[in-house]
Amino acid sequence: MFGLKSWNQIKRSQKVISVLFKYGLNPKLTPPKKLRLALEELGPTFVKFGQILSTRPDFLPPEFIKELEKLQDQAPPFSTLEAQKIIEKELNQPLEKIFKKFEPKPIAAASLSQVHKAILPNDEVVAVKIQRPGIEKIIESDLEILKHLASFLENHLPHGWVYQPKLIISELKKAIKKEIDFINEAYNFERFKINFKNFEGIKVPKIYWEFSTSKVLTMEFVEGIKVSEITQEKYKNIFDPKKVAKRGAEAILKQILEDGFFHADPHPANLLAQPPATIVILDAGMVGHLDEITISKIGKLIQAITDKNLSQIVECLENLGVIMKEIDKNQFRQDLKELLDRYFGLPLKRLEIRRISEDLLKLMVSYHLTLPSNLVLMIKALSMEETIGKKLDPDFNMISAAKPFIKKLWQKKFTSKELLKKSRLFLQESLELIEKVPHDLTKILQQFEEDKIKINFDSQRLEKVLTETKESNDRISLSLIISALIIGSSLILEKQPHLGIIGYLLASFLALVLITSIFKSNK
Repeated sequence: MFGLKSWNQIKRSQKVISVLFKYGLNPKLTPPKKLRLALEELGPTFVKFGQILSTRPDFLPPEFIKELEKLQDQAPPFSTLEAQKIIEKELNQPLEKIFKKFEPKPIAAASLSQVHKAILPNDEVVAVKIQRPGIEKIIESDLEILKHLASFLENHLPHGWVYQPKLIISELKKAIKKEIDFINEAYNFERFKINFKNFEGIKVPKIYWEFSTSKVLTMEFVEGIKVSEITQEKYKNIFDPKKVAKRGAEAILKQILEDGFFHADPHPANLLAQPPATIVILDAGMVGHLDEITISKIGKLIQAITDKNLSQIVECLENLGVIMKEIDKNQFRQDLKELLDRYFGLPLKRLEIRRISEDLLKLMVSYHLTLPSNLVLMIKALSMEETIGKKLDPDFNMISAAKPFIKKLWQKKFTSKELLKKSRLFLQESLELIEKVPHDLTKILQQFEEDKIKINFDSQRLEKVLTETKESNDRISLSLIISALIIGSSLILEKQPHLGIIGYLLASFLALVLITSIFKSNK
């Protein structure tokens, strides 16, 4: 069945198909609800698959994503004896030597792990996350079944269905492999701790490395209330929901636009609140990464959306690597214009990242465009934080919250440190170019000697080439002088600002001369 070999896989695949048929034949349920209920019945690993899928709006239509977001990652706990065996095997010590006290009843049980409260010999209270026994084999088996099922579906999907089952399973496999490695999660926590060191109101639990492995993660035990529950009447005078909303938005924007390292699943279940407005990060299994160039491009895109600049939005999408296939760009621009026109008339406070991104993703999928996975995770993280923010504060607006970060991003480009870095790079590339010239000339002369190059001599053309070569050398020399001026000005700017500014002005004048000469020669 579907190319499966082992008897266990065949039995499991039969179970999967029977559950899918059971819900598929129910006419009273919507397709998204059928999928959610089927995943819940198929057990913990399928629930986890569904949760990961809910973070990828490029893989399924919005109505499916919204339904999958309802999946609760709860599972029956495994026995304390099994938990003890895993801890002792992983840490190579008896349980009583590791912990002064270990609570036998878990405080949480999920599809991949369960958590026990414990006390270390130094009286520090910790949360011990233990991987569910045998879960790796179960995941491997279920992924194999899903892979074969995806191949079957890809050949039998209705005409017009643009989502790709094989790609979905491939990305799903990458995501879940990272989640079941607790060392990976521990590193994520440590990085968040460093990034939020000077950021008020965000708490990241301490990791106890000596008691952590790929299957056991020991961290500081932190008390708190789920962020989504702090608006309840009983917490009215305890929490400040508006401040929590603002702080959550600032935290995710900092992660995306400053750190290039962000929590990719800021679900309410993964975030706690402490009075009056401190946010605690509980889970760091799923993260996203962005490099400096991409961050700059994202900043431009958000600014373009804020400014309602259509041509700039299209340019930003192209620069972000979205438009990678041969498509009718004129038609795409027209469809994009129609999509954005419905938002351009709205006041800024009514613009929502979630709605705009859902519509953009729908349009891109219809054109079979592939969005880089890190950008999808970023969009989802912003959307989730926006949803939480609006529940806590009806006047909350993510785009407004992003404005100071965009401004800071542009200001950073023109700091003396940044200019110095770019100037050094420019100078290095220019020097490398000059160093290459003798080598290339030597190579050409060698080819002359070996009669590998034949020339039809034209004195007029030769004169033109020599003139152009001289002009090119002059420009290189001028470029080096400009670079040197920028570097020197950057170095002395803080100590002698007047001289630094004069240096920049001179560099700007010479750059203008250089640009003018290039334009003249091109006429």
